[in-house]
Amino acid sequence: MQIYHHIKDFERLENAVVTIGTFDGVHLGHQKIITKLIEKAHQIKGESVILTFFPHPRMILHPEDHELKMINTIAEKALLLEQLGVDHLIITPFTRDFSNQNAEQYIKEILINQIGMKGIVIGYDHRFGKDRSGGLKELQQFSPVYGYQINEIPEQDIADVAISSTRIRKALSIGDVDVANELMGHPFSLSGKVIRGDQIGRTLGYPTANLFIEESYKIIPSDGIYAVEIHIPEKSNKNKNQVIDNPFQLSPSDNQKSNLKNHQNHNCKFRGMAYIGHRPTINGMSQNIEVNIFDFNEDIYHESIRLDFLHFIRHDIKFEGLAKLTEQLAKDKISTLNYFENQTH
Repeated sequence: MQIYHHIKDFERLENAVVTIGTFDGVHLGHQKIITKLIEKAHQIKGESVILTFFPHPRMILHPEDHELKMINTIAEKALLLEQLGVDHLIITPFTRDFSNQNAEQYIKEILINQIGMKGIVIGYDHRFGKDRSGGLKELQQFSPVYGYQINEIPEQDIADVAISSTRIRKALSIGDVDVANELMGHPFSLSGKVIRGDQIGRTLGYPTANLFIEESYKIIPSDGIYAVEIHIPEKSNKNKNQVIDNPFQLSPSDNQKSNLKNHQNHNCKFRGMAYIGHRPTINGMSQNIEVNIFDFNEDIYHESIRLDFLHFIRHDIKFEGLAKLTEQLAKDKISTLNYFENQTH
């Protein structure tokens, strides 16, 4: 998949089939739309194009709204879309000037002149252009003028997409990653850089890698303990006993554009248990994201890793002391190992 960080970087195609949206979560509802996009592109011997925006339009049009949390970072989204077989992803900056184009300007200048659209897969309720004045009606109006086909997504499918996104966020807010993963068709992930903590976990016999999430807009699941798979770039470890896999590799920063193209590096996959919380037993003040990686003792400070959240183990609670906490961590590890064992049968 080719990735472009501005519409101006895109070289016009002869037979582009386009869809437009945020596709946050790239969940099963989105996947139905993308499957249709790819099918339509194949039918006309063309190429599939997704046009998305970053920052999210609400971040620009409503900067006072700090409640918006995204299921994916832009890097995570890009690599999930690549797995689905999309040919081109345009991540263009959303600006007020961009939003002020009228419907015909948007269709002619962006979709036709810059992308080369011959087909579009679009929902009945999709709005675009100044004051959201453009929609399916305007696309139909200009279709014979500019020579493109319209493939409308049924209302029920659009409703399913909206419901799924809401349900995923709600599930993550209570730690129910099982439901979130079922709706997405893939695990919820957090990716970030390993930073130094205060080493308390090491003194308890459960050393942890502390994860720094750079993207403030990224949704964080509810506080608690989770069974996770940890993906560490192959170059970051020398443990020969681990299985090499090649999942979508997430970049550590949305600002480092080159990382989006460097997704072919192999990862090593480990099992472990992750902790999200404020460490109430030691009167912690800030939220921590830590992971105890099973059977692993390499130095990965400053490396970027990814956690795939597979199962919720328990909520975060305050213990009477470190001894009680250590006892519970032993039980948590058993619960986590039992989860993985059950998944293999």
